[in-house]
Amino acid sequence: MKKTLILSLFMLTSCLLATAEVSRKEKTALTDLYESTNGKDWVRTWDLNAPVHTWYGVKVEDDHVVEINLFRNNLQGVLPESLGKLVHLRVLNLAFNGLTGELPEGIAQLQNLEVIKIEMNRFKGDLPESLGKLSNLRELTAFNNFFTGSIPESMGELTQLKVLNLSSNNLKGAIPETLGKLSKLESLGLFENTLEGSIPREFGKLVELKELILANNQLDGEIPAEFSQLASLEILQIQNNKFNSLKNLEGMNTKQFLVFDYDKSDSKLNFKELDFKKSRVVETMFEDDVPEGGKKKNNDPDHN
Repeated sequence: MKKTLILSLFMLTSCLLATAEVSRKEKTALTDLYESTNGKDWVRTWDLNAPVHTWYGVKVEDDHVVEINLFRNNLQGVLPESLGKLVHLRVLNLAFNGLTGELPEGIAQLQNLEVIKIEMNRFKGDLPESLGKLSNLRELTAFNNFFTGSIPESMGELTQLKVLNLSSNNLKGAIPETLGKLSKLESLGLFENTLEGSIPREFGKLVELKELILANNQLDGEIPAEFSQLASLEILQIQNNKFNSLKNLEGMNTKQFLVFDYDKSDSKLNFKELDFKKSRVVETMFEDDVPEGGKKKNNDPDHN
């Protein structure tokens, strides 16, 4: 009798563990996301009565939500502040949707985040200074939105960052010198904003950098002599700016480049012509939904 009771308790415990669910707090945060982004009209929607681990794009580990991947799923609306309650989240992919409004400050509470992909939406407002608290972040892609203001100085604290793409927004001001602290950065895209001032000399410290896309801004001054230290650089696009001098480009080993675009009409530098369309950054930025030339889709919320 005793053995039978023990066996029954063991089986009951095993059953409960097998069907364990995320906490009410995390489920509520997901439900808020569903309701604030018109979940009923998603391409692949959620059955809110079903276990969370069965919801499309949601990955659960050890009874915690660790990934949300709702890429191109017709999300419309704003992100709820309660998103910050998903403190175990490592991946947030909401790219290619119709999200608008500002990024909630609560996103800074997601200390385990490694990937944020919010490109090709309609986000506006400033990028939160609090993004610098996401110390585990490896990838942040937010191109083709309507972000304004300057690039937060705090982004220089994201020391694990390998990919940063803020292209095709309405960002202005100077490029923060603090970005020179991102020693693991491999790809930096700031294409098509209204950034001003000189390229920081600190960029010479980005020894892992392979792709640097600064074209179509209002940058001026000289190209930093420190660019000659960027031995890993393969893709460099700096055309359509207002540089006073490109002389320091002569100090670079142009044989290292797959793509090398600058304003050739303003310079007598004799460099090999290359095809910028081979750029992996460009291919990533401008997929089939984006017109040729990298212009934003016509979805400015202030003009609808």
